[in-house]
Amino acid sequence: MKSNRSAGGADVLAEAWAEWVPVLAASAMTTAESPHWAAHRIDAALATIAPLTARHTAGVRPRLERVLAALAAERVGVQHFASVSGYGHGDQGRVVLDRVFARVLQAEAAAVRLQFVSGTHAIAAALYGVLRPGDRLLALTGRPYDTLEEVIGIRGSGQGSLAEFGISYDELPLTAEGLVDETRIAEALAVPTRLVLIQRSCGYSWRPSLRIAQIERLIAQVKAIQPACDVFVDNCYGELVEEREPTAVGADLIAGSLIKNLGGTIAPTGGYVAGRAELVEQACCRLTAPGIGSEGGTSFDLNRLLFQGLFLAPQMVAEALIGAELVAQVFSDLGFAVNPAPGAPRSDVIQAVRLGDPEILKQVCRAIQAASPVGSYLDPAPAPMPGYASELVMAGGSFIDGSTSEFSADGPLREPYILYVQGGTHHSHSALALERALQALQGPARLTPES
Repeated sequence: MKSNRSAGGADVLAEAWAEWVPVLAASAMTTAESPHWAAHRIDAALATIAPLTARHTAGVRPRLERVLAALAAERVGVQHFASVSGYGHGDQGRVVLDRVFARVLQAEAAAVRLQFVSGTHAIAAALYGVLRPGDRLLALTGRPYDTLEEVIGIRGSGQGSLAEFGISYDELPLTAEGLVDETRIAEALAVPTRLVLIQRSCGYSWRPSLRIAQIERLIAQVKAIQPACDVFVDNCYGELVEEREPTAVGADLIAGSLIKNLGGTIAPTGGYVAGRAELVEQACCRLTAPGIGSEGGTSFDLNRLLFQGLFLAPQMVAEALIGAELVAQVFSDLGFAVNPAPGAPRSDVIQAVRLGDPEILKQVCRAIQAASPVGSYLDPAPAPMPGYASELVMAGGSFIDGSTSEFSADGPLREPYILYVQGGTHHSHSALALERALQALQGPARLTPES
């Protein structure tokens, strides 16, 4: 088979196919004879990860207990589902929702707002709220997520980035293994620093996501060197994955999106900031205006969805984790590099697969889109996205537009062509989408075994 695909993608799959064909033939089920071969592969992977499925399912109970305890402690009632119009002053539902989230996130205070249009917006509000001209921001986890580059001023100009407001930025490069270079933290903090940024999730990079114990260790090192330096953690994709949140281990401020973990797949939009009360208020002053801060902003009578989404979140996170294990097992069986490996410790719901080939990336995203409940007829095509340096191909046929708590996949169209899969209301949906992906990769004129 002649192909211009890279060895990391097509050749790996062809080699895997060469091993499968004799096995399938021996059982009288060659790919030509059986329409169910892909389903059999998924079933085999599900059987392999059964102990992991049980472990993630068991994790729902303590996290749900945490949510229920918060709802009970704040005496949530149906009266809190309503909100006020206009300025949003005196919105009791919003006030109670903030306190519930603060308890769940193990923080002193929280602000949950539909006015945050994304996780990036919530993070930007936190950074602009805390930092002042002349301050220094230091990223300990290498280059931040693509959408923060223009916020910081790494890329683009003329839009009011932190750099344009006189805030300096430095980053500590990751090691060759994609780990935080802890041996150089003291060197990086030799200069007075106002805020340290830690990105919990891998983002669009090939590195392990940070476990809470690692974040705790990093925070301790920062505080030992510069006690007055605050630590901010981008908590996107990580909520409720572990027993503790970054704010429980010393993070001064965290932020995230409601159309990721904590929205439970039903929050229509929004984000949150949580941490020390004065820092949360500073972030809110950036979202609204000084003097208004957290006191303004209507909830548009959508508080019920935010309360209910939080109640559903532990189960939805567990399903996403099971789906991630399944993706890892299926593609690992195919011979692709996956991060993390099946059964490896997880600190977020993202599963990365190094496909090594743009055509394979597009084919898998098309298959996942075709298995989506919304827009299954659409053909995802690479396109520019606001805030991203590279074109993206995205499969996101979700009920909430852009939701990554629902099953979705995407990847930047740049080497080494990594697929990022996240979310899922039920791992059965992940299994069905993966079955279609296997069929797409095996089909004629795509990737078939050498004859």
